Amino acid sequence: MSEIQQRSYFVRPEDVPGYSPANHTGTLNRRLICPETVGATTMEVLLGTIEGGQGALPHAHPGMEQACYILAGRARAEVGGQSREIGPGEMCFFPAGAEHVFTVVSEEPVKVLVIYSPPYGEDPAKVVRHAGGHA
Repeated sequence: MSEIQQRSYFVRPEDVPGYSPANHTGTLNRRLICPETVGATTMEVLLGTIEGGQGALPHAHPGMEQACYILAGRARAEVGGQSREIGPGEMCFFPAGAEHVFTVVSEEPVKVLVIYSPPYGEDPAKVVRHAGGHA
């Protein structure tokens, strides 16, 4: 049987380990679609849960695009001199190399799908953090 026939293409969040990403506060991510789970090679999809008042400090991903789809809660996204509060059913886009910030503004946690292309994998070589940000 070939590798493509042995691999499962279905992922449940509870079956994927959570982790706290660098440069974020109050955040738990689960990598749903990635090389390790389904063999994805050109994209990655995360499910993030971010507590009220917490989020991503200023950073950028050179050579990598990012989109966020809000499932629950409200957040303020900042990119390219634009700032907007977004909620369930809304998305934001962070162009490759553009510094961005993402902060929860609701009391309830934000649940967000984060899509990266190409995959990020929390690789330190794929992020540039603002001088004031955390490692």
